[in-house]
Amino acid sequence: MTAAPTSTGVQAGKGPAAPHGDTAPRRVNFDIKQSGIYIALALVVVLFTALTGGDLLGPQNLSNIIVQFSYILVLAIGMVLIIIAGHIDLSVGSVVAATGAFAAVMMVDWDLPWPVAVIATLVFGAMIGAWQGYWVAYFNIPAFIVTLAGMLLFRAVTMWILGNEGKGPFPDEIRTLGNGFIPGFLGNIGLGEALGGADLFSIILGVAVVVGMALVQVRARAARIRYSQAVDPMWLFALKVAVPAILVMFFVVQLARFRNLPWVLVLLAVLVVGYTLVTNRAVFGRQIYAVGGNLQAATLSGVKVKSVVFWLFVNMGVLSAVAGIIFAGRLNLAGPTAGNSFELDAIAAAFIGGAAVQGGVGKVVGAITGGMIMAVINNGMSLLGAEPKEVMLVKGGVLLAAVAFDVWSKRRTAGAK
Repeated sequence: MTAAPTSTGVQAGKGPAAPHGDTAPRRVNFDIKQSGIYIALALVVVLFTALTGGDLLGPQNLSNIIVQFSYILVLAIGMVLIIIAGHIDLSVGSVVAATGAFAAVMMVDWDLPWPVAVIATLVFGAMIGAWQGYWVAYFNIPAFIVTLAGMLLFRAVTMWILGNEGKGPFPDEIRTLGNGFIPGFLGNIGLGEALGGADLFSIILGVAVVVGMALVQVRARAARIRYSQAVDPMWLFALKVAVPAILVMFFVVQLARFRNLPWVLVLLAVLVVGYTLVTNRAVFGRQIYAVGGNLQAATLSGVKVKSVVFWLFVNMGVLSAVAGIIFAGRLNLAGPTAGNSFELDAIAAAFIGGAAVQGGVGKVVGAITGGMIMAVINNGMSLLGAEPKEVMLVKGGVLLAAVAFDVWSKRRTAGAK
């Protein structure tokens, strides 16, 4: 006797049946809260490009922006994770100085091989993060207080290590990380003004990145269609794929026309991809959002909150050490005043990039975008000959506007419900 087919479309042991054909609904999905940061970056770039007569987007200047603000972007990656979890770290500038000083002593005074010194510096940064993470996670002291104390403690440690004087020079490999560029492997392209002088290997890397970005978006769209979830119309989807691809290729070509891709940009790309995968795919990443979104619910659901918070601060210490090595290598000197105000720039990058004041919201790519906004403002106003007080005024206004927009959007959402 044959069983009658059910109307649910579910077969025993096989899960939901896939819909036949492309039956997903189409809708124009534009979230101003998610997309606003990219629009803001575009507007800032267009504004300063016009004000500087195009100098902002020149090959050498784009390279300078990446090299000069790379350490802030590294710090922003760790900072946004801390903020997502509902905490803050005010000590990262001092930790950058302390780890840079520690690396200088090992490489300059002790003459240790640079790989050994780099590993030891990263371990030193992890120990600093573990120290602060212990007081926050297991002693329940607010992170604001712990890291404020750390700001003073590790600045004092820096002065003690250096004896209140600068120390250098660093090995060539460390200087290359801070200031160097990858060599050209396949020669330059001589195709007129647009690609003239661009390194072919860099162009191939750029194409690979663009193809990877497109494949990720195509797979995500296909997955939504399989489950009959709403997707963008094809014209809008194609636009969302094409615009970032064009911008990435323009950026790569301009860098390749100057002195090729900076090594620090390669390091940043690896960090962004790695941490994006952790936050989007790994269990630990989901736990970070759970802790920041609803601490009580995360605890009741079995998340080891104390462990998550502890390892977040360890991670911040390691990334601060990375930034410390980059900064010292760029200057070829470890100084007692290194890292001043870095924590403010990193925090601003995270909040401008969409992180919520209350925690539970934020993205690594958003923090990088926020950091780029700060970098473009700094660089653009420098090209215009603005004074430091004017730069600080603009940056403060941008930060306030970003946080105010976050608060306003939350109130608007709550009111709609």
